[in-house]
Amino acid sequence: RIVIKQVEAEQTTASGLVIPDTAKEKPQEGEVVAVGPGRIDDNGNRIPLDIAVGDKVIYSKYGGTEVKYGGEDLLVLSARDVLAVVVH
Repeated sequence: RIVIKQVEAEQTTASGLVIPDTAKEKPQEGEVVAVGPGRIDDNGNRIPLDIAVGDKVIYSKYGGTEVKYGGEDLLVLSARDVLAVVVH
């Protein structure tokens, strides 16, 4: 499992129009704040995840479970819900 801090949704459009909360898209990008130990294969070997703390990721729109921890809204995802790691 992976814990993600979601990127805030845009408040305005490129032309300056304010987007109301009811019209905002659910964010699909976030920063990894914690990573589990990985999965166990058929032979009992642990396979670590290819994602590290600090990575920026794009994830499935409706994947994961939203949780509140330490006053922050976080998202717990399965590794298969991560679509891409963003490299700058």
